[in-house]
Amino acid sequence: MADTPYRLEYFLDDKGEAPFTQWLYSLRDKVAVYRIRARLDRVALGNFGTTKPVGEGVSELKIDHGPGYRVYYAMTGKTVVLLLIGGDKSTQQKDIETAKSYWKRQREG
Repeated sequence: MADTPYRLEYFLDDKGEAPFTQWLYSLRDKVAVYRIRARLDRVALGNFGTTKPVGEGVSELKIDHGPGYRVYYAMTGKTVVLLLIGGDKSTQQKDIETAKSYWKRQREG
């Protein structure tokens, strides 16, 4: 466990909506929603688990459930995890590009 807990925040689009939460709560598989939320709880405690950088400051968390769910995030500072978007293996490349675009928009303010 990390000495310093992480804070989870959500990227907000031009409408003030969080694409990540829209994706998460659109999932019909409620067990998947539970597992993804549990994984994010562990991230907040410093246990990132299976994660890999996908470029331009964006990283991918793999969720071992269903069609291979993914959560894309970026670190803002040392303790803030900015959740950008979620998806699954079938939309992985498109989701990565979208996450990079969101992260670029966030940085450019």
